[in-house]
Amino acid sequence: VQLQASGGGLVQAGGSLTLSCAASGTIFSIVDMGWYRQAPGKERELVASIAGGGNTNYADSVKGRFTISRDNAKNTVNLQMNSLKPEDTAVYYCKTHILATALSTARVYWGQGTQVTVSS
Repeated sequence: VQLQASGGGLVQAGGSLTLSCAASGTIFSIVDMGWYRQAPGKERELVASIAGGGNTNYADSVKGRFTISRDNAKNTVNLQMNSLKPEDTAVYYCKTHILATALSTARVYWGQGTQVTVSS
């Protein structure tokens, strides 16, 4: 299984970006998908996650500004980021729990990370 993340870049404060992450390979089911971020000198933190049934979870710092969504048919997860702030600057990673077969246990996979830089 591979995760390919895209959509990062440089944007001014108040702007928007959309991150996408596509899972490929032997996939029976994707249990959940999410986005994490890590700023320089800080620990990696959860930004948002979405379960198979569609339940979402957001960090307090992004509630009302970011929206996570998934396309089960395409095995993708998107993160729409609006009203970006300089403190949103970080490397963003997608993470999923995937069942390779109906009899396997879920494994964790991480994407390669994509840089988001918000200028003031």
